[in-house]
Amino acid sequence: MKHYIIGILVAILLLSPGKGFGTTSSPEQITVWRLAANQGDAEAQYYLGKIYKNGQGVTQNNAEATKWFRLAAQQGVAQAQYYLGEMYYNGQGVRQNNAEATKWFRLSARQGIALAQYYLGVIYYNGQDVTQDYVEATKWFRLAAQQGIAPAQYYLGVIYCNGQEVTQDYVEATKWFRLAAQQGNAPAQYNLGVMYSSGYGVRQNYVVAMKWYRSAAEQGHAQALYILGCMYENGQGIAQDKREAKEWYGKACDKGEQKGCDAYRRLNETHARSFMQNSDL
Repeated sequence: MKHYIIGILVAILLLSPGKGFGTTSSPEQITVWRLAANQGDAEAQYYLGKIYKNGQGVTQNNAEATKWFRLAAQQGVAQAQYYLGEMYYNGQGVRQNNAEATKWFRLSARQGIALAQYYLGVIYYNGQDVTQDYVEATKWFRLAAQQGIAPAQYYLGVIYCNGQEVTQDYVEATKWFRLAAQQGNAPAQYNLGVMYSSGYGVRQNYVVAMKWYRSAAEQGHAQALYILGCMYENGQGIAQDKREAKEWYGKACDKGEQKGCDAYRRLNETHARSFMQNSDL
């Protein structure tokens, strides 16, 4: 009788507006999820996986998260399949295993989960325990990109820019770099700057290039920091300012960009020589 009452209570809470599978993780709601999950409810199992993964209302526990994601994934919950793939991909709560990650990402991707499509693209692009396959990577990146996943849009831009098993197309590359850049993706912002400064796929425009390099640089993109220094030093898209150039070169150097270190040292030495010559006068 007690189990019967619990079952009715769980059913009522799961069906009630504002209760059951909400967005918060109150102790009462976690109890409901746990009761339902233990009775085989796939959605409850998925939500338990989420709260253990994120430490929401419970102590963060990747192994426990993986356990619940697996149970939900085996029942076909697409989001759980994605997260189980992610756990295997990153080695969280389980031993890192690209083959298992690929298996679960594929199941999730086929159900339309954009991030699963993106990661499947990455796996094929890099040949991570699969035969490297740019055609397959492009297929999955495109599906994810069409759903607005910025890193997938960036990778599509790279593929079209380099002509990796597609006809090289700078206009198409620029299109995808722009979409990703507008979402704040720093590598895409940098590459869009390259397209504008080089005149690939767009009319050459140093001012617009400067805008995108700056956007990437403000996120700490080392190459963008260095290129900003070059543009200030050469007066491309901005008034020439060697002091400002040195500042950007220094920031690039701090990020590990050797060319930034070399340029910073060169401007320092030039300044020192000029100072010495003026002193002799």
